[in-house]
Amino acid sequence: MKKNKIILSHGSGGKLMYALIENIFLKNFKNEILEKLYDSAIIEFKEFDLCFTTDSYTVNPIFFPGGDIGKLAVCGTINDLSVSGAIPFYISSSFIIEEGLDISILERIVISMKKMAERSKIKIVTGDTKVVEKGKIDKIFINTSGIGIKKKNVKLSIDRIEENDVVIINGEIAEHGLAVLLSRNTFNIDSDIKSDCAPLNELINLLLEKPEGIKFMRDPTRGGLSSTLNEIVKNSNFGIVIYEDKIPIKKEVLSICEILGFDPLNIANEGKVIIICGKKESEWILKKMRENKYGKRAQIIGEVIKEPKGKVIMETKLGTTRIIEMSLGEEFPRIC
Repeated sequence: MKKNKIILSHGSGGKLMYALIENIFLKNFKNEILEKLYDSAIIEFKEFDLCFTTDSYTVNPIFFPGGDIGKLAVCGTINDLSVSGAIPFYISSSFIIEEGLDISILERIVISMKKMAERSKIKIVTGDTKVVEKGKIDKIFINTSGIGIKKKNVKLSIDRIEENDVVIINGEIAEHGLAVLLSRNTFNIDSDIKSDCAPLNELINLLLEKPEGIKFMRDPTRGGLSSTLNEIVKNSNFGIVIYEDKIPIKKEVLSICEILGFDPLNIANEGKVIIICGKKESEWILKKMRENKYGKRAQIIGEVIKEPKGKVIMETKLGTTRIIEMSLGEEFPRIC
């Protein structure tokens, strides 16, 4: 590997991506807002906090079981705001389009974005369009930014996490990454797996009725569950233990991962949220989550422990333990 060159793994949610962020972007752009590295920048005002996020989408293929690049872009921005404790209001959308793309394909993507925005009660209020020469990009790339408002009584921070807090996820993992991979027809595997791509603002808004017990939230997208949990414990005075038999995962997803040699903990999700909360509040949180269709399979999958600090460990079904490392890069590229 050439250390002075960008490779695909630099954008895939693992160790190389976080090294790039810290050594290039954070080093040069560092300020008190950016250095927290939350899903959204949180800009504090006297009566409320403004949450602001941005992301770019380059998925291949642009249509996949359960979604498309447009749905992915809107849902991804909504979810980054929602896990920050904000109510999303406005989105911008910028398109970089390859010369020669069928206008009917572009309109199909835009209609998908419209449906997601209307369903989630947000507005796409500004944007930009660029067209580049054929062969310069792969069909279409989309950038979205979003703005939301967070109430002052919603206080989410890794610093609030403490021993005996529990870790909750709202449903099965690894479906998005596998759905995209299998739609490329690389492995000639027939499957009914669909992306979990979904807007989570309605689900999370239910929980914000009583935000006091929620310590932290994050959506495990690129890099999957393993990278997200490792982000949380990094440089912290606690660790996290997860229980293999408690992690929700469809049998078909697990079987295909075993056949192809993938670890489902490393595979991207696009409709999942990890919540760390107090044990006392967890029963109410699970009950509220299960009232929503995106939380019916909500499950406690682990807890916060004193030792080992800064580590994620898993108790396996066999009764052994293993350290869960942040992956070097995504199991496969271009999934979001």
